[in-house]
Amino acid sequence: MSLSFLNPRKRSLPRGILLVLLGLGVAVRISGFPTIRTNPWLVLPTLAAMFGTADTVRCMQRRWSLYHGGVLLLIYMDLMALCMILFLLLYPYAHWIVSSQ
Repeated sequence: MSLSFLNPRKRSLPRGILLVLLGLGVAVRISGFPTIRTNPWLVLPTLAAMFGTADTVRCMQRRWSLYHGGVLLLIYMDLMALCMILFLLLYPYAHWIVSSQ
């Protein structure tokens, strides 16, 4: 049984979605969400979510169809998750930016 799901040369929506959602879950877990703390390891889930978003974008088709619309909605979901991960990554450093001005 070959796992074409894991082959990065082929397009796969589930692989992209899983990368983004797992990246978000790991980022929330690493950051200690209710009390957000600095953690440079949050860069890894950020990269995983970026690769997942790129993999989802690869699944776009040239002509409009319901599949194309579904992929578009998944891309919006990926971008929202990526913004949440970036917030968890950058928010602890915001006081340095504000206090330097």
